[in-house]
Amino acid sequence: MANSLINPKLATPPLTPSTNSSSLSIINPKKTPRINKTTIKFSLQTPTLHFPEHSSATTYQTPSTHKPQSKPQWNLIQKAASMALDALETALKSLENHHPLPKTTDPRVQIAGNFSPVPEHPVTHSLPVVGKVPESIHGVYVRNGANPLFEPQAGHHFFDGDGMIHAVTFDAGEVSYACRLTETRRLVQERALGRAIFPKAIGELHGHSGIARLLLFYARGLFKLIDHGNGAGVANAGLVYFNNRLLAMSEDDLPYHVRVTPNGDLTTIGRFDFSGELKSTMIAHPKVDPDSGELFALSYDVIQKPYLKYFRFSTNGEKSEDVEIPVSEPTMMHDFAITDKFVIIPDQQVVFKMSEMIRGGSPVVYDGEKVSRFGILHKNAKDSSSIKWIQVPNCFCFHLWNAWEEPESDEIVVIGSCMTPPDSIFNECDEQLKSVLSEIRLNLKTGQSRRRPILSDEDQVNLEAGMVNRNKLGRKTRFAYLAIAEPWPKVSGFAKVDLFSGQVMKFMYGDNKYGGEPLFLQRHPSSEEEDDGFILAFAHDEKEWKSELHIVNATTMTLEASVHLPSRVPYGFHGTFIAANDLVNQA
Repeated sequence: MANSLINPKLATPPLTPSTNSSSLSIINPKKTPRINKTTIKFSLQTPTLHFPEHSSATTYQTPSTHKPQSKPQWNLIQKAASMALDALETALKSLENHHPLPKTTDPRVQIAGNFSPVPEHPVTHSLPVVGKVPESIHGVYVRNGANPLFEPQAGHHFFDGDGMIHAVTFDAGEVSYACRLTETRRLVQERALGRAIFPKAIGELHGHSGIARLLLFYARGLFKLIDHGNGAGVANAGLVYFNNRLLAMSEDDLPYHVRVTPNGDLTTIGRFDFSGELKSTMIAHPKVDPDSGELFALSYDVIQKPYLKYFRFSTNGEKSEDVEIPVSEPTMMHDFAITDKFVIIPDQQVVFKMSEMIRGGSPVVYDGEKVSRFGILHKNAKDSSSIKWIQVPNCFCFHLWNAWEEPESDEIVVIGSCMTPPDSIFNECDEQLKSVLSEIRLNLKTGQSRRRPILSDEDQVNLEAGMVNRNKLGRKTRFAYLAIAEPWPKVSGFAKVDLFSGQVMKFMYGDNKYGGEPLFLQRHPSSEEEDDGFILAFAHDEKEWKSELHIVNATTMTLEASVHLPSRVPYGFHGTFIAANDLVNQA
């Protein structure tokens, strides 16, 4: 969820690699975590986690900083204001502690086990590899994730954590690893103050206490104790390499430019506004057209109109004019899709209703009376007058994997994972989450839609987080590579799905091992077969408490190599691969 609520403007012995390879068996979901007052035990996690009252199980280690920090210099009025506001915040926390947190905002649940943060890790070279790294892999794999710097003192959702990028560099057979926090304006200020002070967009901004936290936040800004006018985002979700820059993104802010150093480390250059042309937030899933090289993006605002804007960037980073997309209310807009000619914009049933906070609830709600629809707009449109909306009832896709045009039937085909209950990521509910890989057909002539599950009932499994071959994004693709999100929210393996036949091949990590998003990397740009390449995915052994990077042959779904990592890699979000010849041209 966007922090637009806050800022609307804007050398262990090597392990034996898993012998699991492709399989057509289905993993049965296990029991969900059981929670009591002081103990949480996960059915698929060996250790039992013990917590003191109102505290987190995580042992927080402030990451070593590679940039000098200066303490804020306040005058007497600011010091007095700070003391008064801190006292009010302490009183608010005391009131909050009388009310149990739902699992969706309880840090003991949200960041327990391998969802918990790690310290920064400087570059370690010559990592042990079991198997052989394919010769065509030359560059750096980077993956983003949430990694809170400070221990939560109140509500916290996994999405609220500070952004951390994990980087695995491949150089002539040698492999190195590093991870660094992205130096957002938010993180730099909080580190200087020695504590978290910006509100957590999902974990804290709900009900009357959420309103109180917003008032505290703006009061601190009024006294210039913090600067909330230049971004409050965490940059923890998406990564894209565009215009010779690696950009780290979350939909609550501008992107952050991060540079990969020659030795494989990471350094934050700063908040990136495309030479002053980008003046609003940008969602974490912009799309790079594989043919034109242009970047397409959306921005949404939960406070004021326009609630939704579309724009694009030329290959040299020049931004188009904003195109206001007509929606009647602020809508959760995490992802969208492109085709050769069009952008596909979902307007779905998860919306923002700020009035719900006054009533004591969450501002992120499921609107059952709203009918989901998809808008089709030409990529080069200068306004939204030509947009065509097609209803797709009872559809909520948190992610869209691809879309393409089929002129022979006047249809746009959209591939996405339809999630029910739609708001289950944000709000607690009793119903079991389902994420069904679906084909959605939008008929441009009739204005009608059709939707079908791609997998058979026997093969049905939750599929979330993944991709198609990015060199074919927006064009007709046969295969998708998606995380098997079971037992939710963990990922027990990944699937290669034939989108035409529904056939599924799986790579399972093995007992007590879980991972995240699989990344497909084409073997060569000139490869004729769509699946000629490799899948890269982090995996963590919850019994041995060690992490590794798997490299799997995408054609056969068999393990090629495992890289043993010097640091635990928490479960995270999205990543990308930057080829070595692109790295040398970084801005």
